[in-house]
Amino acid sequence: MRVTITEIKEMKQRKDRIPMLTAYDYVTAKQVDEAGVPLILVGDSLGMVMLGYESTIPVTMEEMIHHTRAVVRGAKKALVVGDMPFMTYHISLSEALYNATRFIQEGGAQAVKLEGGAVVAETVRRLVDCGIPVMGHIGLTPQSIHQLGGFKVRGKAVTEARKLLNDAAVLEEAGAFAVVLECTPAPLSGLITDRLAIPTIGIGAGPDCDGQVQVISDILGLYTDFVPKHAKQYVRLAGEIKSAVADYVSEVKSMTFPTAAQSYAMDESLIKQLKSED
Repeated sequence: MRVTITEIKEMKQRKDRIPMLTAYDYVTAKQVDEAGVPLILVGDSLGMVMLGYESTIPVTMEEMIHHTRAVVRGAKKALVVGDMPFMTYHISLSEALYNATRFIQEGGAQAVKLEGGAVVAETVRRLVDCGIPVMGHIGLTPQSIHQLGGFKVRGKAVTEARKLLNDAAVLEEAGAFAVVLECTPAPLSGLITDRLAIPTIGIGAGPDCDGQVQVISDILGLYTDFVPKHAKQYVRLAGEIKSAVADYVSEVKSMTFPTAAQSYAMDESLIKQLKSED
């Protein structure tokens, strides 16, 4: 049985911390799921992590549906959340409902995530009323980096802090089952968490959120050029992968791979017969 949004909300009531990770493909989703992660986000961060875009903005619905399908096939227990791409839920309520429905029907996700607070509250309410669970996302909202002026901590000033408090409350009232807080000061995240009955999931938001989410490639150390302040590398796979590939290249060139252990045998008499027919 898959984890449900009811179980996620109950985890907050029990003060049971909620680990969440991104996944973008079948193999990774399978491993994350088998490790016991109850929430998997197919984030639009796949645009940067998997597709090499400079931001999340170019990511399309087709790309998100494609990756969501793969993750759902790999994860059998975790609740899978599909991240709605830039401008797929702003133009009209009908378009937002159509795109969210695609995540559920075509992608197989059990919920969707939307960036924004009060500005998307009506959309959240409509999706929830139609039976689509919604996770909110406030603080640093990567789809708005051109408006925000880049990837910066949000909520340090009192005016913006008040806005985030209001946005969180509005999302809860609209029916969101959880809210991601990205790059917000830890004390503010703690205050928001205390005021909400639904779980908060932090990323760069301090230890007082009900749960934490990280990009899988960050915690596995797959990138060496940049490590976000909020990320912890639990392993550094980039170096190990490069070393393994270098060993492979060396062995192929030196003809020490493959050996008999990686080869298939056949009856030698058949080979002699084939040679005699030359």
